[in-house]
Amino acid sequence: MTESKNSFGAKGTLEVGDRTYDIFRLSAVPGMEKLPYSLKVLGENLLRNEDGANITREHIEAVANWDPTAEPSIEIQFTPARVIMQDFTGVACVVDLATIRDAVVAMGGNADDVNPLNPAEMVIDHSVIIEAFGDASALEKNVDIEYQRNAERYKLLRWATGAFENFRVVPPGTGIVHQVNVEYLARCVFDKDGLAYPDTCVGTDSHTTMENGLGILGWGVGGIEAEAAMLGQPISMLIPRVVGFKLSGEIPVGVTATDVVLTITDMLRQHGVVGKFVEFYGKGVAELPLANRATIGNMSPEFGSTAAIFPIDEETVNYLRLTGRDEETLARVEAYAKEQGMWLDPEFEPTFSEYLELDLSTVVPSIAGPKRPQDRIELVDSKAQFRKDLHNYTDSTSGSTDAQDFVAEGGNVGAHTGNPASPADAKGNIPSAARGNEGRPSNPIEVNYDGQDMVLDHGMVAIASITSCTNTSNPSVMVGAGLLARKAAAKGLQSAPWVKTSIAPGSQVVTGYFEKAGLWEDLEKLGFYLVGYGCTTCIGNSGPLPEPISKGINDADLAATAVLSGNRNFEGRISPDVKMNYLASPILVIAYAIAGTMDFDFETQPLGQDRDGNDVFLRDIWPSTEEIQKVIDSSITRELYTTDYADVFKGDERWRSLPVPEGKTFAWDDASSYIRRAPYFDGMQPTPDPVSDIHHARVLCLLGDSVTTDHISPASSIKPGTPAAQYLDSKGVQRKDYNSLGSRRGNHEVMVRGTFANIRLQNQLLDGVSGGYTRDFTQEGGPQSFIFDAAENYKAQGTPLVVLGGKEYGTGSSRDWAAKGTLLLGVKAVIAESFERIHRSNLVGMGVVPLQFPAGESWKSLGLDGTETFDIEGIEKLNEGVTPETIKVTATKEDGTVIEFDAVTRIDTPGEADYYRNGGILPYVLRHMMKNA
Repeated sequence: MTESKNSFGAKGTLEVGDRTYDIFRLSAVPGMEKLPYSLKVLGENLLRNEDGANITREHIEAVANWDPTAEPSIEIQFTPARVIMQDFTGVACVVDLATIRDAVVAMGGNADDVNPLNPAEMVIDHSVIIEAFGDASALEKNVDIEYQRNAERYKLLRWATGAFENFRVVPPGTGIVHQVNVEYLARCVFDKDGLAYPDTCVGTDSHTTMENGLGILGWGVGGIEAEAAMLGQPISMLIPRVVGFKLSGEIPVGVTATDVVLTITDMLRQHGVVGKFVEFYGKGVAELPLANRATIGNMSPEFGSTAAIFPIDEETVNYLRLTGRDEETLARVEAYAKEQGMWLDPEFEPTFSEYLELDLSTVVPSIAGPKRPQDRIELVDSKAQFRKDLHNYTDSTSGSTDAQDFVAEGGNVGAHTGNPASPADAKGNIPSAARGNEGRPSNPIEVNYDGQDMVLDHGMVAIASITSCTNTSNPSVMVGAGLLARKAAAKGLQSAPWVKTSIAPGSQVVTGYFEKAGLWEDLEKLGFYLVGYGCTTCIGNSGPLPEPISKGINDADLAATAVLSGNRNFEGRISPDVKMNYLASPILVIAYAIAGTMDFDFETQPLGQDRDGNDVFLRDIWPSTEEIQKVIDSSITRELYTTDYADVFKGDERWRSLPVPEGKTFAWDDASSYIRRAPYFDGMQPTPDPVSDIHHARVLCLLGDSVTTDHISPASSIKPGTPAAQYLDSKGVQRKDYNSLGSRRGNHEVMVRGTFANIRLQNQLLDGVSGGYTRDFTQEGGPQSFIFDAAENYKAQGTPLVVLGGKEYGTGSSRDWAAKGTLLLGVKAVIAESFERIHRSNLVGMGVVPLQFPAGESWKSLGLDGTETFDIEGIEKLNEGVTPETIKVTATKEDGTVIEFDAVTRIDTPGEADYYRNGGILPYVLRHMMKNA
């Protein structure tokens, strides 16, 4: 850490018990005291890292004199205290760091010079796939398969823990990165050699914001930004607008933390908070348990804010105590926060840029879907809304609209008994996924699964999964799910037989309190067995559906559904067999598993009958707030946390027995299908070539609104016959071992072939075609082609490529491969109506220029259809140290017609301009490193 210039004389000491800490006092800078909490953290960050060059006295004053009404325009350099990674993105980071070591050595440098300068920690949580489910052996089977498939990746990570300083790995089977972060890794207030300062942390996963619930400022960044941060580069940002979100009232009975967070997501997405900080304040905050705060912080990417933060208070300290932090840490956190004006005062109302308020007593039970987290549906309206949405997912020309034909043939589309333990109920009816389906599309199909005949139809719940960092860290909803399962089992209810049920807790602590409360047995009675500790269904690791169920869904082209306690439900993400995905609390996940269909009204329809034949409604088995709290109080202890995290980096025998490569540089294996040396430094010179304008470019993809990073770089399973599968076939990889695109992020050859390969991608260069296809204008007539194959043909011709998009381009995960893959396909520019924050910065970080259509315009309004040839002029001004506000774009149609417009340049800061001039952030860092060696 560079010694601060301390222009304001802010450095002093803080006495805490018998310890003395150095600190940089905010009170030394006039104006800091009135700032929102989040900006105080930024102000301290600048004070402590003031170097007179990147961070100056003027930058510090700019934060202190923040104008809440102003649009962001002042660039500052934020230096996070640490970096956290999950293994999908983290493996790619380690590959890049290992490649940088190779490049440094090739340029005459020392491999030991390439190390994370601040703590960098990885939790391996994204590689477990739910192959096995529904029995007590599922966990062991899934972990065994995980090691078999990912041994090459894990060897790299084992090597990295020994080769790099400041790098630690939490082995597989421990928990989800964000839950492990808040329960163990988070420092809250750092103590580094006697210097106390706020814990700030960026992560290679967008839900890093879960730590905001602990008062830790941080957010998700692309892996490329994270690597630069690890290597000492600050993150360029504009001083943001801060939205004050006032909480009042108390959560009513029957309403869960999930309902609260879906309501907040809905409100903030409607308000518009992209690029802004959200900060919670008011008396309602003090009433909110830390787990609920973490749940809200976790969903920040879903409503689009950079961060969604809660100040430190007594609840923060109590949570740190519960989770096993030592008393010295607790004392330091409290004393530091109070000294710096960072302790929550429920009566204090800071000045914010914008204001919202939620009375928690008005929140009602909700779900969200069928394809976006912000599409909230009140539970009482869920059946009606499902029926409206269903028409968008079915072929109205096939099947019937009321299923009467099927009934006439002897089928049953009535409600099943809720206890489908045998092929038919007492009346001889076949259990069915179609309930009261008159007036909606219906295409029932009879299948036999596990010796039982059943009828599947549109809306059937194919997957019910308690998963994801959002909810599995929250004891109130997890215990609530266990208690609902207990009451349901006592009534004789079961999950519908076609539902793939699973539970993947965010840490082993959950298993501890489930065991102590005796809830595992109740969950297992409904099929909810432990399948792994990691990010499963929410990331697309739901695993295959049973073959008869999958075949039935696809033969009848059913709009099957998934219900998960997650944060992401984008199209094509959860399962290739599922079209409609819904987010819900863990309690409702179980309720929908019993119902077996989304076409269900919990108010008026019984879930089934008890053993005496009486109807059982959801309200009859819903656990009370008092029941949930009683279990929490009796089963969750500090000892659970201290025991589970006592040796968290050690791993099991499988981890410890992995062979570890030796050496300061990594021994690349040309035969590996998982790990390949990254190509970003091939042929790199000590000084960059001048940037140039783009001429005669072709459109690779013509896209609509809300294209997510999942559409651009899916993390899902690899579909046979696709370019990624063809590559693996050529390497002798068996189809059963394809694994997922997410697990192969260490191999650019697979990932570039998986870019724009989401099965639900709608490239509007083609009519009605879904998936990774485009028109290839290198061939006569521009026939349909795989996107990768067309890109290769364009590359062979020397033709640059552009992508045209709509609003909110790049929504979703902080997925660096969405930018890396875009670059490697040969795309030089992306022109969209608007960008989500992380993906826009990632594009710049890979040397791809993001451009925005003029206000109010789109490719449609301008008359573009993607068949044009594009010239983009004005980029060369960057060589003069100037970032032009707009760049001229000329699109020439095949008949010679010309369309011209001035696109807004979305290289937003001088630091980003430096990255772009260098061909990306990684070449910039490498050149900077060699220059200072």
